[in-house]
Amino acid sequence: MADDNKPNPDELAGTEQPFVQHLIELRDRLLYCVYGIGAIFAVLAFFPGPSALYDLMALPLVKTLPEGARMIATGVVSPFLVPIKVTVLAAFGLALPWVLYQVWAFVAPGLYKHEKRLVMPLVVASTLLFYTGAAFCYFFVFGQAFPAIQKMAPISVAVSPDIEAYLDFVITMFIAFGVAFEVPIAVVILARLGVVTVEQLRSFRSYFIVGAAAVAGVVTPPDPVSMLALLFPMMLLYEVGILAATVFIKHTQAPADDTATTPP
Repeated sequence: MADDNKPNPDELAGTEQPFVQHLIELRDRLLYCVYGIGAIFAVLAFFPGPSALYDLMALPLVKTLPEGARMIATGVVSPFLVPIKVTVLAAFGLALPWVLYQVWAFVAPGLYKHEKRLVMPLVVASTLLFYTGAAFCYFFVFGQAFPAIQKMAPISVAVSPDIEAYLDFVITMFIAFGVAFEVPIAVVILARLGVVTVEQLRSFRSYFIVGAAAVAGVVTPPDPVSMLALLFPMMLLYEVGILAATVFIKHTQAPADDTATTPP
């Protein structure tokens, strides 16, 4: 006769460890993250170099400046510090998959098997979507927004952007578009946690469009092309999120009985 008190194999997938061992594991994972970022920073510092990285980041704006105009540095150490900041940010961006892997390796032992089937795809998808949003901003939005902004500038104004102000603007835009492209992930998580149903997500479509338009109007430069460039992808990604939520809910449910799963 089967033992009714036999624990679910899926419940044994997360192994318990002493608290101190968890702290040691966390320290090691954080050090691995720092080592990865540091290694990429060292490579980028030699090739192509901090100055070349900043020139690459500034290229969409520099191409639209009036003939003879150049960017300026108003701070004493800005010509040195700003390119270094760009190199650090580039190193972190390139090391993001490695950082997320360390996060995954730390939390995975404490997850059940059905939870692992949910978390890992979300980690990979969220990383790719953030990269896609930042790349879309750099290659498309900047190319459309900066020429429009230059055309709006009064003739009496000499356009010479500050390098540090431009860096702050680029970081804000990259984060805004990267987060905006995470719409499918947010939709999937909300639906999987039971906060909303797929049917409710479909019925909320018109409200989402209004909210997305408001967000696009706030975070993008003051031209309609940039606003629409963020609004349309968000609308499309919302529909993708609804479809993905249906699939995830179906394939990441907890096992119904003891024989539903096997240990990982």
